[in-house]
Amino acid sequence: MSARAAGRGRHAASRAAWFAALVLVAGCSGGSRLNPLNWWGGAPTGPQPTPLQEIKATLAIGTAWRAAVGSAGNYYFAPAVADGLVFAAGADGTLAAFSVSDGAQRWRISANRLGLSAGVGAGENTVVVGTIKGEVLAFDATGREKWKAQVSSEVLAPPLVSDGMVLVRSNDNRVHAFAAADGRRRWTYQRTAPALVLRNFSGLTAGGGAVFAGFAGGRLVALNASNGSLRWEGTVALPRGATELERIADVTGVPVLVDRTVCATAYQGRTACFDVANGQPLWTRDVASQAGLSVDARYAFVSDERSALVGLSAATGSSLWRQERLQWRGISAPLSIGRAVVVGDSQGVVHAMAREDGSFIGRAATDGGWIAATPALIRLPGGEGLLVQTRTGGLFAFNL
Repeated sequence: MSARAAGRGRHAASRAAWFAALVLVAGCSGGSRLNPLNWWGGAPTGPQPTPLQEIKATLAIGTAWRAAVGSAGNYYFAPAVADGLVFAAGADGTLAAFSVSDGAQRWRISANRLGLSAGVGAGENTVVVGTIKGEVLAFDATGREKWKAQVSSEVLAPPLVSDGMVLVRSNDNRVHAFAAADGRRRWTYQRTAPALVLRNFSGLTAGGGAVFAGFAGGRLVALNASNGSLRWEGTVALPRGATELERIADVTGVPVLVDRTVCATAYQGRTACFDVANGQPLWTRDVASQAGLSVDARYAFVSDERSALVGLSAATGSSLWRQERLQWRGISAPLSIGRAVVVGDSQGVVHAMAREDGSFIGRAATDGGWIAATPALIRLPGGEGLLVQTRTGGLFAFNL
């Protein structure tokens, strides 16, 4: 065997191990799930994280405050910010509220003694989490229980509170809508799942009377918020390959809505943007992701499958830059904030890069736990800041 062929073989083996850590088997009957391989449970095997190099920091990232909730366990948790509070949850069932300004704990409860699998959604005096048994648990902003509801499968993505509704994505390719006030079921939208799908935290976005959701098979749909009917369906990526594993092309992360454009990205697929009104594709780019993307007025940023960060033109999708010095570090979806674009990685490090060229401009450490959730934008006393939650349960607010 030639050296080149041997290298290809090693790369293929590493890539296969990475894929295997992400895949969830979908049964042929009723979309049942069997023995999931949970990629959030630890760092993926295969390629090793690129060692960090020294940088010349031009952006000071200072810790404003830190707090703690329960660890994520085998699940994905992202903090939510609403009405001057940060709401965060852990797999042990903990749900807590902290002051955005200084991190002071306002309350802490055991939301479910059997534990949680998703959260947090917050807004309109409603705080929502989900469980592995498909329970949707809603509380008010003081931690008092409002209502409970049941969906058809485990809840892995944080619920969304929007326009008087709680929107929940269950892992059997369904989207459920409940009245935020009392939990009354409003509607359910369902799609058929392919044989293999990611154990995915693909979330929901709402705006302009529509709910946007990405699905297995590379599809992005816009649903009428009032009744769940389909407005349009767009193709982010098409499954390709000879095997079911190679053909996984699930939309990942959360669709991003900016003005009249909605964008999404897919695993082993592409990144694409669509016209919000009719679903007409505006551009597509062969950049795939298992974490997600961020879009602002000028740029689209994608954390690709090797943990390189890619900067694209938001208007045309043309490639602007690619930062590869974080490869295989399991970076989160990015956050565009000020002159920086920020990601977290599997070793609990926050990285800030220049929006214009991807050069490193700042770095900060947390508790060493994987920052799987997208950093969140918050308002601190000194101005804009960012919030991250680690898989070990740490909450860190940073001044920029």
